[in-house]
Amino acid sequence: MKNRISRLARVMPAVIVLSVSVIAFAAAPDAALTAAVTDPGRTATFAARDAARHPTEELSFFGINPRMTIVELWPGGGYWTEILGAYLAKGGGTYYVALNVPGDDAGEDKVVERWRSKLSAQKDRLGTVHETLLGPKHFDIAPPGSADLVLTFRNLHNWMHDGYAEQALAASFMALKPGGILGIEEHRGRNDRPQDPKAEDGYVRQDYTIALAKKAGFVLLHSSEINANTKDTKDWVDGVWTLPPTLSQGDKDRARYVAVGEADNFVLKFQKPR
Repeated sequence: MKNRISRLARVMPAVIVLSVSVIAFAAAPDAALTAAVTDPGRTATFAARDAARHPTEELSFFGINPRMTIVELWPGGGYWTEILGAYLAKGGGTYYVALNVPGDDAGEDKVVERWRSKLSAQKDRLGTVHETLLGPKHFDIAPPGSADLVLTFRNLHNWMHDGYAEQALAASFMALKPGGILGIEEHRGRNDRPQDPKAEDGYVRQDYTIALAKKAGFVLLHSSEINANTKDTKDWVDGVWTLPPTLSQGDKDRARYVAVGEADNFVLKFQKPR
């Protein structure tokens, strides 16, 4: 026993040093990602939200690297597109963006038009973006088994509302390579209330999301509290849209909602089994 303890004593310092090195390496920022986030070519109003959205930390949590094939689902105004496009363009990666199906919603059609205008204006910086569709009868978001990483930011409640959340997650599973990663960010619903299957208030329980992803075949790897906000009581007059950045109530109680900040969001990292 004494000899065994002695051998462990000699080995442990090396193990500790190795562990610290691994942690330090994992925590080290990706210079290319940092450059994409701090790029002055980004839209100023998007960059102003970085303090709430933590793009460098979140994408690092998902294990991003610039040579990946990445699919972004429903890019909205393009907050993440401006980062991902520049990052992948410089690193030699491949970038798919699955857009809303045209004609389903006039408001969303206008959002897509603005997104395309932004993309066109920054074409040299953002590189080639492969457009696909995600919505009813359109679930081929990328060639099957081609993607290293599928990302969706605050969209799951929309798919729940429209009745095809399960199909959207199944499409993500199909697009990913074995071992590929699905990253989900969503407004976190309260655990003391049943989940509204239509998510009318824009909030989705974390356990409900995990169950949906597992049903699609995914395995939960990790969760992150990087976008948590304990000030969000999730009982607002107009749901999550009461809070920034939407501020649906206009000037009414504006200071109060600005003080709360953006919603409480969970961040989940899933894997397609190898």
